[in-house]
Amino acid sequence: MRSKGLAFAIVGLLISGAVPLFAQSLADLAKKEEERRKKIPEPAKVYTNKDLSSAPAPSTPPAAPAPGAATPTPEVPSDTPKEKEAPPAKEKDSAKDQAFWAGRMKSLRDEVSRNETYAEALQTRINALQTDFVNRDDPAQRSVIERNRQKALGELARLNKSIADGKKSIADLEEEARRAGVPPGWLR
Repeated sequence: MRSKGLAFAIVGLLISGAVPLFAQSLADLAKKEEERRKKIPEPAKVYTNKDLSSAPAPSTPPAAPAPGAATPTPEVPSDTPKEKEAPPAKEKDSAKDQAFWAGRMKSLRDEVSRNETYAEALQTRINALQTDFVNRDDPAQRSVIERNRQKALGELARLNKSIADGKKSIADLEEEARRAGVPPGWLR
């Protein structure tokens, strides 16, 4: 036990002694870098897309059309801009941010949750109707209860199908998000 404590003390002293040396070397490096940057003359010319678009395009002779091929009609450039061009697909995808994906997932999950809660309540109603049916002797009352129970069973079947469809929609959205490169955290 004593040797472990001694070993920890030695390691602690070594680390505490190394930290000031490391900090000093970083300060020295920062000073040297600052001096180096001061010695650098004016930055070189940086070319942007604006600079490149003003340069004239190289002229290339038109390719000879293949025999028997239809000759394409050359486009005549106009000085007027085109009427509202369709935005590229990349811009459409950029509008699909975290709020978009989280909102879609939340609405699907809320719908499934609401349907599951309703299905549980409907199952409770069906059970109560079944108990009531068994306890009645009057055939008229029993037929009314049976009709209500059949309606509830039909509604429960519709809800179960809706729940299954909702879960499939969630899986489809997860797959769509995966293909679109959406981080998984956005769907939580």
